[in-house]
Amino acid sequence: MDLGLAGRRALVTGAGKGIGRSTVLALQAAGAHVVAVSRTREDLDSLVRECPGVEPVCVDLADWEATEKALSNVGPVDLLVNNAAVALLQPFLEVTKEACDMSFSVNFRAVIQVSQIVAKGMIARGVPGAIVNVSSQASQRALTNHTVYCSTKGALDMLTKMMALELGPHKIRVNAVNPTVVMTPMGRANWSDPHKAKVMLDRIPLGKFAGKLGRSPDLVLAWVRVGVGVGARGGVGNVVDTILFLLSNRSSMTTGSALPVDGGFLAT
Repeated sequence: MDLGLAGRRALVTGAGKGIGRSTVLALQAAGAHVVAVSRTREDLDSLVRECPGVEPVCVDLADWEATEKALSNVGPVDLLVNNAAVALLQPFLEVTKEACDMSFSVNFRAVIQVSQIVAKGMIARGVPGAIVNVSSQASQRALTNHTVYCSTKGALDMLTKMMALELGPHKIRVNAVNPTVVMTPMGRANWSDPHKAKVMLDRIPLGKFAGKLGRSPDLVLAWVRVGVGVGARGGVGNVVDTILFLLSNRSSMTTGSALPVDGGFLAT
């Protein structure tokens, strides 16, 4: 199926690893020119080697002034994927100011800033566009030790609706994709314990994370050890396919949505 992405210019944040990196590769394979934003220079260097033609931008999105400078001359952008995020897990009674500040700066405030920069450019050029915010099933379900993370993703879902409301008249669509656990490096860091992973899997009707992982604790441990499903497609393919659909004209009547890719977790 032709998604009509060829020749369009896309910007992806959090592009060095996981969902963001896989999105960059998929967009370029679909014929888009991609600007890849990451705070880690080594990740960008390896991405450019793997995917020649990608335009790297190295900046820490938690830094408002540095982000403004880095993206002020990024050029015309037709498609935006706000994927950058941090997951700092703490029990509620131990939540720190530092965790709040960092999480809301990256997971929420940076989405506002980057989207403002891109949307203003679209409006000035008089062209339609599409924005996808990578949220989480954690935006709609409370998870132990995820107080700050769940809160930032809940805020992101509402921000998505507000952006859709106010940018719609400019022909800019805005949607969120809400995955279950994906074993990216961030996912492995927080879900590598087989017992913890099984508890979550038991709440998912399809019995797997966004990839091939099933309920068996042995499979959980084996998958974590070998890193299965964290390559260009693998375990993030389900999420990337949804992102590309929401960026494409195939979803031209969809805006303001939060689309789960969760194996039915939010249905329970």
